[in-house]
Amino acid sequence: MSSMSSVAGLSKYIRTLPDALTSLLLIIVMSFIIGSVLFLVEPMAIDSGLENFFYGGAFGFVVFGLPAIITGSTDQFFVDTLKGINLKTKHSMFLGFMSMLIAGLVSLIGTVVGAIFHLDLFFNSILFGSVLAFAFNALVIWSTTRIKIINSFLIAIIQPLLMIGMLIITSFLNDIEGMFELGLFTTIFKVVIASLIFLLAIYSLISVVNSPMKKNLGFGALDILSYFISHMNEGSDSIEELFDNVGEAIDTYVGVASFKKLDGDIKALFISPCVHPGPLGDIGGSNMPTILANSFDSFTMVAHGPSTHDFNPVSSKEIVKIEEAVRKALDKMEYSPFASEFIRYSHKKANIGVQFFKNGSILLSTFAPSGSDDIEYGVGLATLFESQRVLGTKSNILVDCHNSFNPEKGEVLPGNPEFFQLLDTIKLIQTKDLEHEIQVGCHYTDLGGFDKHQGIGESGLKTMVIEVNGQRTAYALFDANNMELGFRETIFNAVKDLEIDEIEVMTSDTHTVNTLSAGYNPVGTVEKEKILEYLKLSIQEAINDLEPVEAGANIERIYNLKTFGPKNSTELISTISSIVAVSKIIAPLIFIVAILFVLIWIFIL
Repeated sequence: MSSMSSVAGLSKYIRTLPDALTSLLLIIVMSFIIGSVLFLVEPMAIDSGLENFFYGGAFGFVVFGLPAIITGSTDQFFVDTLKGINLKTKHSMFLGFMSMLIAGLVSLIGTVVGAIFHLDLFFNSILFGSVLAFAFNALVIWSTTRIKIINSFLIAIIQPLLMIGMLIITSFLNDIEGMFELGLFTTIFKVVIASLIFLLAIYSLISVVNSPMKKNLGFGALDILSYFISHMNEGSDSIEELFDNVGEAIDTYVGVASFKKLDGDIKALFISPCVHPGPLGDIGGSNMPTILANSFDSFTMVAHGPSTHDFNPVSSKEIVKIEEAVRKALDKMEYSPFASEFIRYSHKKANIGVQFFKNGSILLSTFAPSGSDDIEYGVGLATLFESQRVLGTKSNILVDCHNSFNPEKGEVLPGNPEFFQLLDTIKLIQTKDLEHEIQVGCHYTDLGGFDKHQGIGESGLKTMVIEVNGQRTAYALFDANNMELGFRETIFNAVKDLEIDEIEVMTSDTHTVNTLSAGYNPVGTVEKEKILEYLKLSIQEAINDLEPVEAGANIERIYNLKTFGPKNSTELISTISSIVAVSKIIAPLIFIVAILFVLIWIFIL
């Protein structure tokens, strides 16, 4: 699997947390259950099992539940006071619940082990659970809130201290035998040393994780993690500032096909920028297809031009530069009421559908039914230059249809067999004269409210039907990140009975859908039948909208577009991939060693 696949796969860990009230109820219920089970396993000086159950439940709520509720209510205040980010009420309460759950479950396990081997592990098990809860608290707060390490640890230790304090108070009131055999000072000393062991483990882990990215890119893994969480929670664009600091300005191209009604108004635009709509969520250029399309008053389709994550805009503000280039292309556009029919050419895995307009053509490229990922810019540029040489037209618009997803396939790079297959396919194309008048019809649908849960972005499905000499060709563009392998062929079979002769389906490669647990989340993995029905309806509506137009094609250069840059994009992806790989080994090792030391310290020494 490629490095990009590994990084994209991290999105499966993104989850929506429950609201604060749900977490509060979970704390109350689970603390009562944990306490009840504790007292049933280790009965107190009470004869009735039912009394042990309810008495233990009360004990669990006081020792585990109350500290979780208190810190769940106060941690946010402390983090906000220290100018931290990301810890809102629901996060704070859920963190309190998870820490309580860790402490409670560890206490249960220790008590059960003690009961089996006839050892008194009740008190020490709760101590050990409290220290583990502190370690979890500290790791989460330090890694996500952007506050200093010492402040993170001071906030993190409040809940464990409250649990131990409640344990001492309840034990003293009920005079549990052997409670103070170690002495109060010894108990506190044990907790402090155990906590320091975990602090050392956490600091070691964060240092290992943080330093490679800090050295290579100037910002650490914790920076990107905390700002990404802030973006997901609040829509903050702070993460774009990180990318802007290391970004590189590039020049690239955008291809524009314009279809103008007889009254002079533009009916439709077909745009293919050599700019990548990534990295994910709404960060950088991830929602570029929608933002760019909404910049124009007419029906606008923004397809995926040859580009990879190297060409991700560092911020959404950079999309204005693409819009400016499109408007320049429109100002220079030459129109003709004539066009050619749509014709397909193929060589080995490469397939290109071609339609000629005034001054140029649209070249729809796909490797379907074989899987493929992005076509690299250098490959696209070489293909465009070859098309200009072979076809004799200066404004050929190359589209990476991005419609056959295979997670094991990487980008199409210079030197790959697919690169030469594209060039060989171009050589097969025969230039067609513009002999026949053109009609165009358009339609947009949100597919009944589909969203990223179905792999569909904000722009839904846009369909344009072009009729030339009686031949109708449907250009269908899903605002999605690629298409499930084989779904393109399913679509072709499903639309055979419609009044069209040709169809090509494309995806915009929007990365707004990549924030889900499905990772890349290509269209067609769910709701296939509904998608097919909406596509058929959209094609029919576009046919009903057909009217005579004039058409033209143009290529315009985009200047000084701030992107991740070839070096930094590769560095970022490979560094994150390496950190993930190393962490899978280092993190368990560090914490297993720390846990062993703490176990020996609390239970034996």
